[in-house]
Amino acid sequence: MSNSETARRPGGRSSRVQDAVYASVGQLMGEGAERITFPVIAERAGVTPTTLYRRWDDVNALLEEVAVAALTREGDALPDTGSLEGDLTEWATVIAQDITRPERARYLRAMVAARVEIVSQCAVTDTRRAQAGAMVRRARDRGEPVPTVQQILDHVVAPLYYRVVFALPLGDDEARGLVRDTMAMVS
Repeated sequence: MSNSETARRPGGRSSRVQDAVYASVGQLMGEGAERITFPVIAERAGVTPTTLYRRWDDVNALLEEVAVAALTREGDALPDTGSLEGDLTEWATVIAQDITRPERARYLRAMVAARVEIVSQCAVTDTRRAQAGAMVRRARDRGEPVPTVQQILDHVVAPLYYRVVFALPLGDDEARGLVRDTMAMVS
């Protein structure tokens, strides 16, 4: 188990430190900081660099953890409307509303700009894949025709993030349209 996966007490000093570190990373990413290091993050968060070294294996592990927390609203309950189209529509509109908030959009753009190499795994994608998979399994259990999880990622999730990265219009209507188009693939 990596340092970033170790259990932390909810609340208390640990929670305050995590919040301060996450906020510092978000600010630095949003400001387009040239180099984000543990000492820079620690100074901004008001903690010692040792605190960061104890909790995270390296800066990239911390950045991925913050990205997941900032861009997926991890821990929110998935919609359960009784139909996959309803679930996906509610899910997509919540994602769109969240990632178009100015601070989220700045963070997403900065995170994308900071990536210099192709990665084999992305924690944000992994989280969205798991969420879509859970909704697809529920729908399949109800006997509904379902798209694949990959179709949902490619035709609903990816365009949402793409629109934010490139500052294209994104609202509830666009999110609903992406879901309708994806559901039409299985009709």
